[in-house]
Amino acid sequence: MDAGLFTANNVWMMLATALVFFMHTGFAFLEIGLTRQKNTINILFKNIFIITGGLLLYYAFGFNLMYPGFEDGDMGLLKFAGFGIAAPEGGMTVEYASGGYTWWTDFLFQGMFAATAATIVSGAVAERIKIGSFMIFTVIYVGLVYPIVGAWKWGGGFLDSWGFYDFAGSTLVHSVGGWAALVAIALLGARIGKFGEDGKPKAIPGHSIPMATAGVLILWLGWFGFNGGSVLSADPELTSLVLVTTSLAAAAGGFGAMILSTILYKNLDLTMFLNGILGGLVGITAGADLMSPNEAVVIGFLAGIIIVLGVALIDKLKLDDPVGAVTVHLICGIWGTLAVGIFGAKAGGDQFLTQLYGVLIVGAFCVLASGIILGVLKATLGLRVSKEEELEGLDIHEHGMDAYPDFTND
Repeated sequence: MDAGLFTANNVWMMLATALVFFMHTGFAFLEIGLTRQKNTINILFKNIFIITGGLLLYYAFGFNLMYPGFEDGDMGLLKFAGFGIAAPEGGMTVEYASGGYTWWTDFLFQGMFAATAATIVSGAVAERIKIGSFMIFTVIYVGLVYPIVGAWKWGGGFLDSWGFYDFAGSTLVHSVGGWAALVAIALLGARIGKFGEDGKPKAIPGHSIPMATAGVLILWLGWFGFNGGSVLSADPELTSLVLVTTSLAAAAGGFGAMILSTILYKNLDLTMFLNGILGGLVGITAGADLMSPNEAVVIGFLAGIIIVLGVALIDKLKLDDPVGAVTVHLICGIWGTLAVGIFGAKAGGDQFLTQLYGVLIVGAFCVLASGIILGVLKATLGLRVSKEEELEGLDIHEHGMDAYPDFTND
């Protein structure tokens, strides 16, 4: 490989890293847009903590826990390569990663992924979780749980040896965050006023749907790096295919959700439309490099259908998820992972069963881990703010400021 191609590969990977970083802006906009004004600072604080803390944790030990260098004969379950990071011999040369990128780029690209799992949880628990408890949970979950699961596939662990396939993280990122979100909202309980005395859900409108819309568009843009960067080189054919399947699934997901929600609820619900787009993106992520455009459209469209049905299911279970994170990231993450065994180059009964086993194993581990972490926090520090704090808003009580101060008064 000549130096020009090596440089081109690495530049694309650095650009993809920047796009994945930019996704955190999208998550922040989406979360604050779909929630109430009085909790805006709180949500922004959590998002900033996640990206800063997540990157430092990944530097300190997460990267070496996720890529420990399993050897022949290892169970491929757990191994640790040591604290801190240091480029190995040849890490800046074509010999590393077949010339796709340098070791430093590898670390930073993977580090951008690491914080996403906790960001998923942030939206689901919005408006009623104690900031201190959330920060402790984030440190443990991003620092330990996410890298351990990632090592099972991307780090060459036992799921990888089984043939489990997850191109860019429908399970390893989105479902990992989604399982924790599900456990968290079950332990937290619903926001005050979410369910009436008859048990029927009531809408709690977000304060800025335009901002939520901007957030989804930013996330869609960032997904070009999330999926496109997961090619791990600037390979023209494969990268362009991945960007096409990603975009088509997103568009089809939006349409699927829009059509079904209009049929069921007799209105053109923008928030369903937006979450349908995200569902399509999560759904295609596991197999974006394996699918034809037609298959991407089908996977995305079905993900949009799943969004509408999933939101209704969450409400029926009397769980409160202000941004639809469980439906988007967990349910569509499961769908996308299983779709690898139904559509595309790896479709087949054996592959479907392998995908199913992977989903179940990761799910069991994440539910157990998040249940222990959140259960201990609930029993000690407590998870939920007081009724007074929730009604008046977390911005004033936990941060002492307002996101939109009135500058017209002296």
